[in-house]
Amino acid sequence: MAALDLRAELDSLLLQLLGDLEELEGKRAVLNARVEEGWLSLAKARYAMGTKSVGPLQYASHMEPQVCLQASEAQEGLQKFKVVRSGVHAPEEVGPREAALRRRKAPTKTPEPQSSEAPRDPLNWFGILVPHSLRQAQASFRDGLQLAADIASLQNRIDWSRSQLRGLQEKLKQLEPGAA
Repeated sequence: MAALDLRAELDSLLLQLLGDLEELEGKRAVLNARVEEGWLSLAKARYAMGTKSVGPLQYASHMEPQVCLQASEAQEGLQKFKVVRSGVHAPEEVGPREAALRRRKAPTKTPEPQSSEAPRDPLNWFGILVPHSLRQAQASFRDGLQLAADIASLQNRIDWSRSQLRGLQEKLKQLEPGAA
């Protein structure tokens, strides 16, 4: 009876693994398409604005990431990856910046630039009126980044399923020594 239960669990795990592999293949194809679209749109923007108008010389001297990758523990100890905007704060980060009270009539000093402001759009580095193809490139690469995080989470789930599958196969071999 235990062998029958193991076989049913093995079958359900195998179906889940095959479904995950199919999903992984689809997401990888979509990721490749998004990256290809991004590079093509970037090439169109370089053609429209000139090759020297879209390049490293236009990058800001101080760059801050707009998104961050967050890893979290999900079910059965699996790591799940998620892309979060860097302007969004976790609830524990929200609150006053200084613990002390401020004086209202204190001598004026130059205000420090606050790093908590939402990051500026990097497209502004290339001018105010940027071509639509540059915005398309940015959107394609953003979509690709989200897909890459999804693919990494899915790959972790597939690896976990494979290890579970091997473990169940070993248990089944121990229960049925005559079966190959």
